[in-house]
Amino acid sequence: MAKVNISPNRTTDKTIRSIDRKREQERRKMFHRAKDHAPEFATRLVQRLIDREIIETTSVSAVQEAIENQLNSLGYIEDFELQMKIAPIRTLAQDPNVVSLYMTQYIVEDLINNPVIQDVFGDDLDIYRAVDSIFRVLRP
Repeated sequence: MAKVNISPNRTTDKTIRSIDRKREQERRKMFHRAKDHAPEFATRLVQRLIDREIIETTSVSAVQEAIENQLNSLGYIEDFELQMKIAPIRTLAQDPNVVSLYMTQYIVEDLINNPVIQDVFGDDLDIYRAVDSIFRVLRP
């Protein structure tokens, strides 16, 4: 009987593909959970941002609606768009939550241009910590 030759490269590739599949499945689950509970997450996130004095707004309901719409669109975002969105802050935390990174970047780049937002205070890490304190429950 011949000995099976197992290439270390083949084994490594198989392991890497397995890890990538697992991460992708976790990401999809997190996106769907965020989408399914978007109204609750939006309400809690806006309250946390206001309590920590990160955002100053004239209309809390308009901010909640904008964040809820963003959470609802998470399930439909392409991987390339997601990677481009979170690229500037990817190294912000050791093992970052993708949903928290995405929402942090949304607040820093897009929500600040909303007419009901008067100002956004704090640096990226402060905003990420506030956002992650809400979305931490999404991680499996």
